[in-house]
Amino acid sequence: MLKQQRGKIQQMIQDQEKNVKLLQQEVEAINHSADQTVEDSEKIFTELIRLLQKRSSEVKQQIRSQHETEVSRVKDVQEKLEQEITELKRKDAELEQLSHTEDHNQFLLNYPSLPALSESTHSSSINIRPLRHFEDVAAAVSELREKLQDVLRDSWTNISVMVTDVDVLLSEPEPKSRAGFLRYSCEITLDSNTARKQLLLSEGNKKVTRMNQDQSYSSHPDRFTYYCQVLSRESLTGRCYWEVEWIGEHVYVAVAYKNINIWFHLHSLTTLCFHCCREMT
Repeated sequence: MLKQQRGKIQQMIQDQEKNVKLLQQEVEAINHSADQTVEDSEKIFTELIRLLQKRSSEVKQQIRSQHETEVSRVKDVQEKLEQEITELKRKDAELEQLSHTEDHNQFLLNYPSLPALSESTHSSSINIRPLRHFEDVAAAVSELREKLQDVLRDSWTNISVMVTDVDVLLSEPEPKSRAGFLRYSCEITLDSNTARKQLLLSEGNKKVTRMNQDQSYSSHPDRFTYYCQVLSRESLTGRCYWEVEWIGEHVYVAVAYKNINIWFHLHSLTTLCFHCCREMT
């Protein structure tokens, strides 16, 4: 009996030692994977930074080149106009001198020898544009920055989810309480580019209110134009949890694809939609 118990214990020890060895190997694999991913990520971000710096240098060089070209053109026209002014002043002086000639015969003799007055070849071609100069370039760069920020915001959510989804051991069971769900909570902000014009966003785009009058939103291809709807700025992947507080008659809370048709109602284009309404009395 004692021998059997010792045999079971020794077998359990061997099994646990195997598990310890497997876990140690897994730790080493995790360390290698994390180190390699950090190294690869640093290389990728370094390449992105270099690419942005290269583009910045190219834009700067192009602006300087165009700056020199435009200044040269303006100075060239300016120089020719100054030459014309000098010539006109000389002709004006000759005419003034001729106007003081008292001898009519001398006047008639000298007048035809004066060179004919020609039209200016430059003044009519001058067309000064509104004083914007290179401001449109700055606006284009600013628009690029906003687009990059949107891409980085969406991509960062996906990257963050990928990192937290690394689960070596068995996955945890489904949460059963609010405290369990809160472990998967995520920050949700509303996208003003998708909000119908009757929707007012406030509190850092975390609150939406339906108004009677249109809001001063700019035109955008992603804006809902028929139903009072708005999408979040963040993409949701993996396990996510969020809470919604509402007041009023009713509200729809849904999970939708990003490329949703702006002419349709959310409940007809989603995989999950809740219709919340007040109890009738």
